[in-house]
Amino acid sequence: MRRLFIAASMLLLVVACSGKDDAPATGSAGPAPESLPQNVPPPGGVPAATPEVPAAAIDGAAADPVAGLGGRTAELVNPDNNAMVFLYHDLAGIVPPIDRWVEEDNRVKYVPALDKPAARTSVRAELEAGVAAVKGVGVIRLSLNSANLSDYDPTYGEFTVRALSPSSVIPFDALGQKVQIRFGNGKYAQIWRVPAAEAQVIRDRLAMGNNVELDVLLAIKSVVPGPASGTITADVVEYELRETRGGTTLARVQMPPS
Repeated sequence: MRRLFIAASMLLLVVACSGKDDAPATGSAGPAPESLPQNVPPPGGVPAATPEVPAAAIDGAAADPVAGLGGRTAELVNPDNNAMVFLYHDLAGIVPPIDRWVEEDNRVKYVPALDKPAARTSVRAELEAGVAAVKGVGVIRLSLNSANLSDYDPTYGEFTVRALSPSSVIPFDALGQKVQIRFGNGKYAQIWRVPAAEAQVIRDRLAMGNNVELDVLLAIKSVVPGPASGTITADVVEYELRETRGGTTLARVQMPPS
């Protein structure tokens, strides 16, 4: 009997100790608010949605870069005449006549005979560096002084950006070579659709002879060689129209994928 009483007492003691370990301390306020998980709502509240955003959606340009002929993604910004001649030769797969360019350069042609070797070396290095710099270029950004914007056509609800029309060309002339850019999707790129009410505001702002400048992003699509000339055809990817006076942006227009 005495052994049974001792066993029962020990069992009650074990149960009492176990209950103290599991129960929270009286008067405890719980963890500090900043240590709680961020999406845990207050009692009776609804947690705010926290959708997962794919990395591609955060940086669309990096995930889907603009590409030109043959998947070329390197970019030229406001290239000069020489750069466009270099690019034309690279796109067309024509070996650039560097020897001829060197001899026709005024820095070689009009220096004393003793100075010609050094001048040739300098000019050749410059030309070869320029040719190498356009490798892989398939995208061009250009700033044009005039968009050649038409008056508003209320019948169709649009302006025409005549600088981007299919008949428009941007010429480059250097090193005895003529190159021009044409717009492959100019038929559609030239159309700037604007609701009538907004068009009137734009017309009022431009009524005092304010010109409209144009920044355009082009993706090269093809090249057609010709004797002493060549044509690069590029699609308009997007463009921005700005007032010349003040630089206020009138519109940013993006072309649908072709």
